[in-house]
Amino acid sequence: MLNHLPILQVIVPLLAAPSCLIINKARLAWVFAVFASMATWVISVALCLQVTSGGIISYSLGGWDAPWGIEYRIDALNVYVLLIISSISTVVLWAAYDSIQREVEEHRQPFFYVIYLLCLAGLLGMTAAGDVFNVFVFLEISSLATYTLIGMGRDRRALIAAYQYLIVGTIGATFFLVGVGFVYSMTGTLNMQDLAERLPELSSTRTVIAALAFIVVGICLKLALFPLHLWLPNAYAYAPSIAAAFLAASATKVALYLLIRFSYTVFSIEFVFGSLPVSAIFVSLGFMGVFIASLVAIYQSDIKRMFAYSSVAQIGYMIVGFGLGSATGLQAALLHMFNHALMKGALFLALAAVVYRVANPDISSMRGLGRRMPWTMAAIVVGGLSLIGMPLTAGFVSKWYLVLAALEANAWPVAMLVVLGSLLTIAYVWRIVETAYFASDSAPDNAPDSVSGFAPGSVSAARLNKMEAPLSLLIPTWILVLANIYFGIDTRLSVTLSEQAAVYLMGVTP
Repeated sequence: MLNHLPILQVIVPLLAAPSCLIINKARLAWVFAVFASMATWVISVALCLQVTSGGIISYSLGGWDAPWGIEYRIDALNVYVLLIISSISTVVLWAAYDSIQREVEEHRQPFFYVIYLLCLAGLLGMTAAGDVFNVFVFLEISSLATYTLIGMGRDRRALIAAYQYLIVGTIGATFFLVGVGFVYSMTGTLNMQDLAERLPELSSTRTVIAALAFIVVGICLKLALFPLHLWLPNAYAYAPSIAAAFLAASATKVALYLLIRFSYTVFSIEFVFGSLPVSAIFVSLGFMGVFIASLVAIYQSDIKRMFAYSSVAQIGYMIVGFGLGSATGLQAALLHMFNHALMKGALFLALAAVVYRVANPDISSMRGLGRRMPWTMAAIVVGGLSLIGMPLTAGFVSKWYLVLAALEANAWPVAMLVVLGSLLTIAYVWRIVETAYFASDSAPDNAPDSVSGFAPGSVSAARLNKMEAPLSLLIPTWILVLANIYFGIDTRLSVTLSEQAAVYLMGVTP
């Protein structure tokens, strides 16, 4: 069984999805989905232990060795990403049942878990696949599932957001496939390891340069790198809160993984960063995303949209670390990938709790919630502090490494811009704190009845003190909140795994 863990990582959620469809009962489907996701987490932990102790794992499907057959190749980089995806998926699913009861129509609830597991399988498959065409196949599986998850929101604008993402996602997938076609036409292989050996001698050809450009643009559309991010705010704002929490914490991380994988492994760091002006382009686009998206977030009234634009900004930090082209810069990007998953998972789950009680994610609906929902709002405050990069939170660790990478490269302006970007984050996080804790304590006009769900109307003073979210939402939220604090104090796991991945990709000794 241990020899088949790489394929089980993908097969388990892929087979569990139609099983949920057969069950066709919301609660049973939810329980089954939770166990399936927990299985992927156990597998990812086992793979992590194997890679740490024994090195790279190569798994050939059907007995056909690479490059002739399909290979799943697990190394220090993708096992790190597998661990992030499976962990976040499991915690988010624990919180899903009550939230989905409120935000998804009853007859669609079993289907939500079917689509969720398909999305999970696609993300895990993209990460584990060792050949570029299978990356495309799993990219399409996860994308189609994502469009459906977004469109399941009760707000009809969710359908528009899903359609917008469908158009952009199709363009991105087409760009990616065209690039893969160019690479195949020049090398006759699709296996990543085989490509890494054949492409260096062809790197001066225009076809290979065009292939890199198409692949990078396609991935950046999925990554929501500024200015290719326009699909993301509406997608996160109108999707069910659980879907938004899962996607914000995992989908963009897999896209960043693909960008790193193709740049450092398939095309080689010497070609990408040595022959092309990639570093300057990515650092510039990264900081444009940080400052422009943060400024837009400050003026948002919808909290989901605010944190969606915040995600664009945080992606910018990851891209800056990637663009520096050094081992420390790459480690900073990988650390922020891990820490941002914790931040956004906690924040969007806390927002799911807010929506569960007040139905409306508008900032005006949060007046006085600091007193009526103390645990939920405390979770948002801690998540916001991690987003800012306050010491003793996970966000501080990755930004600290980003500053170190800038100083190592003697790029003082980059270090200063990282700090200035964090100051902008304070502005929109403070808006939430001010509204929740210092605004007048009056019930929002559209607060839901605790029994009837989304029925509008004011709530009585006696019930204002009973608005805290149920434990089924609070416990998973606080698991991620405490993780933000824990990994801000004890950094051994996150720093060690990210360092191993960075050292492996750079091809240097520790």
